[in-house]
Amino acid sequence: MRFTETSIPGVILVEPDVHRDARGFFLETFHARKYSAAGIPESFVQDNHSSSTWRTLRGLHMQLRRPQGKLIRVVEGEIWDVAVDVRPSSPTFGQWTADALSAANFKQLYVPPGCAHGFYVLSETAQVQYKCTELYDPTDEIGIAWNDPDLAIAWPEAEPVLSDRDRRHGSFQDAVTSLLQGITSKMQAPPV
Repeated sequence: MRFTETSIPGVILVEPDVHRDARGFFLETFHARKYSAAGIPESFVQDNHSSSTWRTLRGLHMQLRRPQGKLIRVVEGEIWDVAVDVRPSSPTFGQWTADALSAANFKQLYVPPGCAHGFYVLSETAQVQYKCTELYDPTDEIGIAWNDPDLAIAWPEAEPVLSDRDRRHGSFQDAVTSLLQGITSKMQAPPV
């Protein structure tokens, strides 16, 4: 199992060992001790599963007072997964990182509390599962516009399929204002 720190502190790409034979394959999708040793110390309290069609973009989502860490994996299809650092004290504040996660490559992305998350569906359909470190609270959720010019995320699609909610998200600067008004200690960047 390989754990690779991305350009954003705390955002970790996980590449599990996949054991294949004539019957199919086997892999560990989570192992608390191994993940903790690799810098993913949070315990998870909620699992989510979404299904989306080609060109769907979900995000950018985060929670304000109870930020969620997320461990994302794809069980069908392929997505382009994005994490944006919104921790004001972080050296990579306002930067993003992305990777292709698929059912074929088995990669996972850990997005720590204090980062916004979103993904774009590259395949005909994609089923995404993610473990969360905090319970979802719709009254605590805020979002950032997927095409915010300050972030300049290089999404694979210029006109994705969006939900009404995601279409209405405000700017990165709006989110920063909200964060500074409701900042929590969980959103501090880990030491580099």
